[in-house]
Amino acid sequence: MSANETNVVRYRIDASRSRFTVQATASGLFSAFGHNPTIAIRGFGGDARCVPGTLEAASLLLLAQADSLAVTDKVSDKDRREIERMMREDVLEIAHYPEIVFMSASVSANRMTQNEYRVRIDGNLSLHGVTRRCPIDAQVTVNGDSLRARGEFSLRQTDYGIKPVSVAGGTLKVKDELEFSFDINANAD
Repeated sequence: MSANETNVVRYRIDASRSRFTVQATASGLFSAFGHNPTIAIRGFGGDARCVPGTLEAASLLLLAQADSLAVTDKVSDKDRREIERMMREDVLEIAHYPEIVFMSASVSANRMTQNEYRVRIDGNLSLHGVTRRCPIDAQVTVNGDSLRARGEFSLRQTDYGIKPVSVAGGTLKVKDELEFSFDINANAD
């Protein structure tokens, strides 16, 4: 074990102090009357590892429970139940694919200030039974025993074998591309 490996600190994700959302956008003939749902990923965890003072040899493992996704917008209870049912049963097929996993393959970082970094995390996202490369850009702050990562990324549902939702005979659909936003807080073990 090298000297750097012995100095690696593990930061455990604290979902209760974090935010991870998905923005879907409506398309189609009646999209102006449609809903662009914001979905919170509530059940997630994992850890980030790095040597304090540098993000060299850093890594990230993020696990999310597919059944933890919930609509956060102000919609009727009936619409909320139907959107969440479709998302879980028809889109994510949680009975077959209960977990979503992101595992970093490499991390590159540019230091902005003493504790802040602009980071590119290249990794693999396993979603709906398909694993694909998924780069994520983030701003990371490491302050003593805490780590915070903020950023955004997008993906196409069809890249993961997911057929975008279509209702009303195709006059209202969800676009293929989804936008993800995160503000994740983690604490050192």
